[in-house]
Amino acid sequence: MTSRRRFVAGSLTIGVGGLVGTGAIPVPAAAADPGPGGPAGPVDITPGDPRYEALATRGHNKRFTARPAAFRVATTTEHVVRAVGEAARSSRRVAVRSGGHCYEDFVGDPAVRLVIDLGEMNAVSYDPRMRAFMVEAGARLMDVYRTLHGSWGVTLPGGASATVGLGGHIAGGGYGALSRRFGVAADHLHAVEVVVADASGRARAVVATREPTDPHRELWWAHTGGGGGNFGVVTRYWFRSPGATGDDPARLLPRPPAEVLSNAVIYPREGMDRAALRRLVQNFGRWHERNSGAGSPYAGLYGGLVLLSRLRENDPGQSAVSFTHLDGTRPDAEQLLERYVSAVTEGVGVTPYITETTRAPWLTATTALAESQDVDKGRQKIKSAYLRRSLTVHQIDALYAHLDSADHSSEAAHVSLQSYGGRINSVRPSATATAHRDAVINVIFTNTWQDPGADAENINWLRRAYRDVFAETGGVPVPGRGGGDGCYINYPDLDMADPEWNTSGVPWHRLYYKDNYLRLQRVKAVWDPRNMFGHTLGVRPD
Repeated sequence: MTSRRRFVAGSLTIGVGGLVGTGAIPVPAAAADPGPGGPAGPVDITPGDPRYEALATRGHNKRFTARPAAFRVATTTEHVVRAVGEAARSSRRVAVRSGGHCYEDFVGDPAVRLVIDLGEMNAVSYDPRMRAFMVEAGARLMDVYRTLHGSWGVTLPGGASATVGLGGHIAGGGYGALSRRFGVAADHLHAVEVVVADASGRARAVVATREPTDPHRELWWAHTGGGGGNFGVVTRYWFRSPGATGDDPARLLPRPPAEVLSNAVIYPREGMDRAALRRLVQNFGRWHERNSGAGSPYAGLYGGLVLLSRLRENDPGQSAVSFTHLDGTRPDAEQLLERYVSAVTEGVGVTPYITETTRAPWLTATTALAESQDVDKGRQKIKSAYLRRSLTVHQIDALYAHLDSADHSSEAAHVSLQSYGGRINSVRPSATATAHRDAVINVIFTNTWQDPGADAENINWLRRAYRDVFAETGGVPVPGRGGGDGCYINYPDLDMADPEWNTSGVPWHRLYYKDNYLRLQRVKAVWDPRNMFGHTLGVRPD
């Protein structure tokens, strides 16, 4: 197994571091279901077909294997329309997959009878009619970054994992290393093409835009943070930053910094006692409280503090790693980085190893960050929390107790605090479906292991750690109570809907969507009246 220790030791220096809208712009023609006997598309891939097993095991999280009655591999919007229409007429439960990175069983649910796989719909191009960049839903993040940057010098402020598909990533908001400077990726969404089914079961493709005059604008809004698999099947996105003018593609999306400064600070296990961890985590949190405004000179900084679990008794390894990526084009970049590192390490009482600062082209640093992000593969459980301020002493002590224990079998268990805020928080919570606009940190609790027989101990370790950290608010980060601000829908966690683990009395949908949920329900009622699309944490019809 490739371990989190290799992640720390190897990549950190660089890496961790009408059917259509009627607005003022023309939009591509949309497809409609031809009905029985219409043009043929891809056929169902069923058990016994030599392609079936590869499709069944393509998902990133090996806890879940999708084994529906059939897969349908689509390569065009028309193929998706046909598949949705057939499923509606036969009342088959449908799920959709792009990159295959879902952390719960939304695709692997045994009740799903048809999985529409969009992995082959991966084109990236500039669409002059829309004055926007068209990206198909199956395109992977790193391929999108390379194409946008290599051809036009622009990018999206999305996530780090190379193989995450855009289909679900954008629908859930999408944040990453450039988000403090440019906002979440969905803030740059101009239009979306969605295959939907009406009350009669007729399928069609609808293009919904951000234009105020577009009668389908609410469907666009729902795909700026409302989560994947809720309203239909996204086939294409178009991206253009709000306020961007002209028809020069190089000016229509953010331009990343030419260079990135990166370094890592590695803390040994020896000496990292309860008091030391308190100081380290609060240093990180309080720095972000002070430096997460959109106009801060640190808006171009993305940092993380990865707290590593003990592998065994007397573990001599690392206890934590702080990594930093910073816009290297600022004349004061090196001084800013030095001050940040000093602020995080101050008074911890443990002598860390500080790696040499490196300067690399943006795409090189982004590629290395993706490589470090994608090290852990296997059976996984993940939880998330937005924080409006630093964790308290009691919360850090709960983390220490669980990270210092050896009651799980995984060497990849960790808790990662990551930079948030900046430009993200300059957008009104209701302007997009991404409602979390006042957090300064996102916390990710992750465990990865290989043995199916170890599921219970590894899942329970993560559950108990998370519950105890948020014990004062019912085991979950309730918005408006304490320093918590809910959870990130792209890291779905069924425990948020389980009263055994969520004793707050606050429903799961408030954790993920806050005050935007009622509006999402209204969109659901209009565009998915048959409730064809959904999952355990799916938006319910109003």
